[in-house]
Amino acid sequence: MPTKSQTIDDPEFGEIVIMRRATRYTRIKLGTDGRFVVTSGRLVPLAFIRSFIERSREDLRKIAKDSSIAQPYRDGQLIGKTHQLAIVPTQMIKQPEIRTMRSKLLVKLPPEFSLEDQDVQQQIRDEAIKVLRRDAKKYLPPLLEELAGAHGFAYQRVRFSHAGSRWGSCSSNGTISLNIALMKLPDELIRYVLIHELCHTRHMNHSAAFWREVERYDPRYRLHRQQLKRQTPIV
Repeated sequence: MPTKSQTIDDPEFGEIVIMRRATRYTRIKLGTDGRFVVTSGRLVPLAFIRSFIERSREDLRKIAKDSSIAQPYRDGQLIGKTHQLAIVPTQMIKQPEIRTMRSKLLVKLPPEFSLEDQDVQQQIRDEAIKVLRRDAKKYLPPLLEELAGAHGFAYQRVRFSHAGSRWGSCSSNGTISLNIALMKLPDELIRYVLIHELCHTRHMNHSAAFWREVERYDPRYRLHRQQLKRQTPIV
């Protein structure tokens, strides 16, 4: 009996593939295409699988984080399109303080702490995620709508995530998921990713026809594709 598959949209991890086969166990792993894949029995209720994903969420976050090598944050680094990281050494506090102020992501560090400390890096990452999510929600939907309208594409909705190892995805029901880490990229690479996902509304694969469609709207897609491989979608 052949293996059956379906997909569900998760608010954090995007499209998750469910593979139905003759097994007594339910397992989940990160697939080679960056999507999580759940393997479960053919008669296991979908509600159970959703509950299994929910119970596994912390483990999935760790898998997603470990799937890419995070670059450490450094003084002066750009955070998305609107903010710059600013390290302020100070003896006036006992614990690091991290907050946004105008176009700065301020990190106040007492002498006992270093920018390289893992806890400090995690606190910066948590605040950077907030900045990138705000930027992504403001910048990406209008651009996606503009590109779709200009080239006759139709999609159902757009959602955002920061987990996983992909820049974006498009589900079979027309939901386009975008990684907020897109805001780290140059504008031409952002446009390439959006066109790539819009083309998936017509071709749910990476066939020759799909790449012809991409080239039709981004003649330099080969260059952009190579440039994108040198970037990492982890925040």
